[in-house]
Amino acid sequence: MSFLVGHNMTGGYGGADILHDCTIGVEKGEIAVIVGPNGAGKSTAMKATFGMLNLRQGSVMFDGEDITHLKPEERVVKGMGFVPQTHNVFTSMTVEENLEMGAFIREDDISGTMAQVFDLFPILKEKRHQPAGELSGGQRQQVAVGRALMTRPKVLLLDEPTAGVSPIVMDELFDRIIEIARQGIAILMVEQNAKQALNIADKGYVLVQGANRFTDTGEALMANPEVRKAFLGG
Repeated sequence: MSFLVGHNMTGGYGGADILHDCTIGVEKGEIAVIVGPNGAGKSTAMKATFGMLNLRQGSVMFDGEDITHLKPEERVVKGMGFVPQTHNVFTSMTVEENLEMGAFIREDDISGTMAQVFDLFPILKEKRHQPAGELSGGQRQQVAVGRALMTRPKVLLLDEPTAGVSPIVMDELFDRIIEIARQGIAILMVEQNAKQALNIADKGYVLVQGANRFTDTGEALMANPEVRKAFLGG
């Protein structure tokens, strides 16, 4: 049983199912990546594990507990952090205020965690008094990830963290994601840059039309000729 697993999930928004018997999961300290064509249900599958849509069938288990019926905010308290793809910073607030907002569920001293985030993303320390709305796209993503880390999550869900950033910034973000996983945090990530994401993945899920098409290690999926041809550009 994985540390976090959405098992045999079927559901969607309104009457139409987007997910069809879909299973995704991740272990502590592991990076699991969800890839597939546009409209495959990648973000929906991850959001389902965070409680953002009701499942008609299936379950979500987290750290040995059934959390299928918990609201997203209750899952945050349990130790889940979620970084949406867009609208993921408070633009009028400073970088430091954004990070403080991430610690809303905590009643202890947050300065140690803030220092860890600044160690991970040095540019944020430099710009901590600057409004987040003035930052570049890549820097905003760092703020969003940093804010999620302020809750001290056991698992971090990232919805296309490198969308719209340059290749250099993408490589930097992936390096930081690897560092976060090394701290024992489980990372479940949706990525359009499938080849680069599978390169750093311990586990990969290829979804097509809301269902699992391939599940394997990142390395095995990269080496699979069918996956390469259909999803990785040959």
